[in-house]
Amino acid sequence: MSRLSRANLKARDSIFVRGPELHRGDIQVCPPDLEECVRGLEDCCEEAHEIQQLVRNGTRDFQRTTRVLQSERVFELVNETTIKTYQSQLTEHVEPAVSDLMERAEAGLKVLQKKESQLQAKVEAAQARPLRPTSGTTMAAQKLEQRRLHMLTKQREQLESELEALQDEVADLESGARF
Repeated sequence: MSRLSRANLKARDSIFVRGPELHRGDIQVCPPDLEECVRGLEDCCEEAHEIQQLVRNGTRDFQRTTRVLQSERVFELVNETTIKTYQSQLTEHVEPAVSDLMERAEAGLKVLQKKESQLQAKVEAAQARPLRPTSGTTMAAQKLEQRRLHMLTKQREQLESELEALQDEVADLESGARF
């Protein structure tokens, strides 16, 4: 505890109660009131220093403290029966939509397989016919047939890629329905 907090201070009294009679020639003696004033100022400086150290110690890790206080995590504990209840409700809600999508995908797959078999039969029939390069009209017919064959081949490839995409979608839906 500093001297300032122990000091007897009188309100509005002058700190210089004695006159200049204490000055004696070459030797200058400091009046006791002035010494008390200097000691009071030193005590104030000590108190200010202690307060400054206290404030520094209290606020040194302010940034870390604010960061710690800003991060907030909330944990909620739920028992297993509640989780199973919600899971069954979710399954009841989603299962009809998944089964409907699977039925539509299977129907689309059957249509695509039927088109693929028809196109495959057309390609085999076109490959089985021999090409006859005898006249100009037959050349034009052959070119037309080749274009048609080329278009059918492209169409078949496109249908095959659509079939693969549908098969992947069906596989995804089946794996999703198993959870």
